Amino acid sequence: MPSKHTRQFDRSNNSNMHGEDRRISRQNGYRSPVPSAGNAGSEHSPVRQSPPRTPKPRKPKRKSGESVFGNILRLLGVLLLLALVMVLSIIVIKDYRLRRNNTPDGGSNLTSSAAIGSAATESTLPGEAEVGSETGETEQGNPETLAPPEPEYVFEPHAVESTEPTAYVDFTGIQVNNTELENISDYSSPYEPISFDKGKNYTGVKGIVTFRGDNFRSGASFGSTQSLSSRKFGSGWEISTGSLTDYNGNVWTGSGWTGQPLVARWPKSTRAIMTSMYDWARTQEDLVEVIYATMDGKVYFLELSTGKATRRPLNMGITYKGGGALDPRGYPILYLGGGVRNMDGRCNVSIVNLIDCTVMYKFGDGDPYALRDWRMFDSSAIVDAETDQLIQPGENGLLYIIHLNTQYDENAGTLSINPDNVVKWRYHNRRWTGNYNTPGKYWLGMESSCVAYGGYLYLNDNGGLLMCLDLNTLELVWVQDILDDSNCSPVLDLENGHPYLYVSTSYHYGWRSSGKETVPVWKIDGETGEVVWRVDFTCYSESGVSGGVQGTPAVDDTSVYVPVARTGNNANSGLLVSLDKKTGETNWEYSTNIYSWGSPIRFDDAAGGKYLIYNTGYSATGYVYLMNALTGEVYDSRNLNGNVEASGVVFENWLVIGHRSCRIFGIPLT
Repeated sequence: MPSKHTRQFDRSNNSNMHGEDRRISRQNGYRSPVPSAGNAGSEHSPVRQSPPRTPKPRKPKRKSGESVFGNILRLLGVLLLLALVMVLSIIVIKDYRLRRNNTPDGGSNLTSSAAIGSAATESTLPGEAEVGSETGETEQGNPETLAPPEPEYVFEPHAVESTEPTAYVDFTGIQVNNTELENISDYSSPYEPISFDKGKNYTGVKGIVTFRGDNFRSGASFGSTQSLSSRKFGSGWEISTGSLTDYNGNVWTGSGWTGQPLVARWPKSTRAIMTSMYDWARTQEDLVEVIYATMDGKVYFLELSTGKATRRPLNMGITYKGGGALDPRGYPILYLGGGVRNMDGRCNVSIVNLIDCTVMYKFGDGDPYALRDWRMFDSSAIVDAETDQLIQPGENGLLYIIHLNTQYDENAGTLSINPDNVVKWRYHNRRWTGNYNTPGKYWLGMESSCVAYGGYLYLNDNGGLLMCLDLNTLELVWVQDILDDSNCSPVLDLENGHPYLYVSTSYHYGWRSSGKETVPVWKIDGETGEVVWRVDFTCYSESGVSGGVQGTPAVDDTSVYVPVARTGNNANSGLLVSLDKKTGETNWEYSTNIYSWGSPIRFDDAAGGKYLIYNTGYSATGYVYLMNALTGEVYDSRNLNGNVEASGVVFENWLVIGHRSCRIFGIPLT
């Protein structure tokens, strides 16, 4: 069992870096003044004298029978009148108490007996003060009186002493349209403020449009999965991919880390204008298209249910490790970040028009504003739909924010972009020992995919930093030390409206040590960067093939599922662990003889079953597992005869995943 260190986060004691109280204050309503009863009938009241009585004429005497009957009627009348008076009195008193206890803004002003010196009784009427009471007010206990509402949580990221950016970052810089700003405070965007909503609202596209689905990186499944009655992998399809040699003579094959496909159920009206798509695919009533960028430098387009090619492969000539991204607005745009410099030395980000599969724009190759010459972009981009801005981190240490100026007319079948505001943000990690041409240790740059919420971006880098950046001012808000080279992406989860991040790191051989080392999994407060809890695992590593957490965790309502590589019995074994989100305690563990670099997929079926897909890969052997997310029980497994270090996706009842042995698989879930 891994060792654990747990600390619970107390939001009520939050303070900013200046020690100012940041708790949200709540203003109670005021009490309405109650007239004093002491003035009624006082010695200063004038004496009222009755006027002299005038004798009334006598009424004729009734007979005895009439007298008895009349007396009965009069008695009934008096009783009825008394009953009516009592009912009216109760209504008036109840209304008075309700009005007195309600504040002008509709809140309730409850006063405890300790505050007024004595407890109220049900017989206390308006104006009658209890002994020891200064105001005559009492706690009535009226069930119709509502307690004041809890204050609404306001998301205001800020640093505390342990997450001050200056402790980890020497400086930052901003360049706008190739002109560097003298001061960070001079930066001002000409567009409306960027503000990302919850991950589930990132896109209206029916599919998986970026790594782990959305801006929270919260999952890689989409659609309603029919009930898995047999809980087995069915017979599906597979296709072949290829290989590509890079600038340094290395050969890259198949689908590798992170290697996640994209999936879209394109509307028929959108497919109708896609001239790059085969006629049968354009005219078919329904089509779900798999878009898979691979290490052989090509992008494959496949029908989900058959594996049949929907277009010719797009040959880009650059190895792709990351899966790219589709535009969340449903525009036929593909954003692709290169993973390795090709034979010509090129590596960049390409923006592809999926109408005709032409490249509309490129950026990032040999950028002179970068502090590190490492022109790779494994991170999967996100797009702020409201402001038409692309957000793309790079391993060269630059964050690109590009206004696309997108023009899309589906009726006319036209699409174009004309970037007119290119912003680059850079930083310098204090622990980085390299320079522009020499990598050194604790590299500068961002290899994993970023997370966004509100106007803030979360980035973990190759040098062991987790950073919170204000997207609208480009000021670094807080930084947390996460020790080592980070390859898994953080995952954001809202818990009672408060954002938390689940993140881990790799064990990079030769940086902290060259044998075994601790790899923590953290729960981080998204507002302050403080550690909520930490769970440690002991991992092995070797040069070029790191241990630790390479795949991105999966999160659901109660648990976080983390793949830990090179831990356990030997350097090749692995572990999938389910941790309690609140405490970090272990729910269950599943050990395998082969480690995983892939990201687990969490999904439910229509019958309420809770499932995980987990994949492993080392050398020429790799498995996929169908598991019970609650218990870790394995329902089914399949040997795919290849290193499955890529991350898959689930769309309805289909799993799509590739491996390093040049195959892509479509596997039905039954």
